[in-house]
Amino acid sequence: MTETLPQRTIDPDKLMSFVFRAVDEVGATLNTALVVMGDKLGYYTAMADGRPVTPAELAEQTSTGEPYAREWLNNQAAGGYVEYDTQTHRYTLPAEHAVALADPTSAAYLAGFFQIALGTVRDAPDIYAAARDGAGVGWHEHNTDVHHGTERFFRTMYNGHLLTEWIPALEGVSAKLSAGGRVADVGCGHGASTILLAQAFPTATFVGSDYHAESIEIARERARAAGVQDRVTFEVAPATGFTGTGYDLIATFDALHDMGDPVGAARKVKGALADDGTWMVVEPMAGDRVEDNLNTVGRAFYGFSTLLCTPASLSQDVGLALGTQAGPAKIRDVSTAAGFSRFRTAATTPFNNVFEIRP
Repeated sequence: MTETLPQRTIDPDKLMSFVFRAVDEVGATLNTALVVMGDKLGYYTAMADGRPVTPAELAEQTSTGEPYAREWLNNQAAGGYVEYDTQTHRYTLPAEHAVALADPTSAAYLAGFFQIALGTVRDAPDIYAAARDGAGVGWHEHNTDVHHGTERFFRTMYNGHLLTEWIPALEGVSAKLSAGGRVADVGCGHGASTILLAQAFPTATFVGSDYHAESIEIARERARAAGVQDRVTFEVAPATGFTGTGYDLIATFDALHDMGDPVGAARKVKGALADDGTWMVVEPMAGDRVEDNLNTVGRAFYGFSTLLCTPASLSQDVGLALGTQAGPAKIRDVSTAAGFSRFRTAATTPFNNVFEIRP
C-alpha cells in the first residue's frame, strides 16, 4: 500500500528550485566518473598545454574513440571544466584547471579526490547493507580506486604543506630529525608521507605501519624506487601494535578517525614516544560543532564519513566511530584519555587540521 505525504502548503517556486538543484547534483555525480575518465584516458594531460582541440584531435592524441572524446568534451564544457569556442568549435582547458586536473606536483591537484569519490560510491551498496544493523565495512574491503585515490589526494596535501609548514610548526621536531631522529608513521598507507619525510631528512630513520598488507607492499616498492629503503622500514601492523620505542616523532596522517580504537592507539603512541617526543596528528578540517561544518568542505567530508570512514571504524574492535568531522575537541579528548597532557593546533589548511600532542 502506497503511503501519501501529509498535506502541507507547497511553494511551487521553491519546489522547482530544488528540482533543478537536484538535476545539477545528478550531473555532478556523473561528472565524478567523467573526471576520472579524463584522468585515466589522458584527456586532461593532452589538453594541459592550453591549445584548443577538436574531438577528433583529442581522440587522436589519446588513442581513444572520437565519439567518447566528443561527448566527454561537451559534458566538460557544460560543467565549466573546459571552454568551448562557438566559432571554431574547439575546446580549451584553462590553465588554472590544468593545474588542478593534470599537474600531480601541484598543491591544488584534485584528480585523486575524484578517484576516491568514485571508488567510494562504487562500494555504496555494501554500506547500505551494513547500515541496517550497524555493522562495519573495513578499509581492505573497498576497491582499489579508494586506496589509490586516497594516496593521490593526500600526497598532494603532503607535498604542499608537510615540509614547509607542518614540520616547522612543531616545537623542536625539525632539529631532531635533521640530527638523525627516529620517526614512526602509523597508518601510513602507501607510504607517501613516510617517503617524503625520509627524503627531506637523510640521517633520520623511519618505520611506517598499516594493517592493510597490500598497501604496505606498495609502500615498500615505492621506498625502493625512491632510494630510501635503507632508512625506511614498512610493517603490517594495526595502530595498537606497531613496533619500536623511543621515537622522536610519531605521525598519524588522516587516519586516527578511521581507527576502531583511537584511544588504544593513542596509548600505544604515548608508550612508544621518547620522553620529549611529539605526536603529530593530521586530521580532516573540521570544527567542533555540526554548524561549523555545514559548508562545501564539510559536505564532502561528511559524505566520506558516512560511506567510508565511519564504516571502517565500526569494522574494528571498539568501533568508536569518531567520524571524519571529529573536530579538535574530540581529538583532544582521545589524547587526554590516553594520558597526554599537552595539545594544540599547530597548523591548518583548507583541508586539514594539524595537532601537536605531547606527554
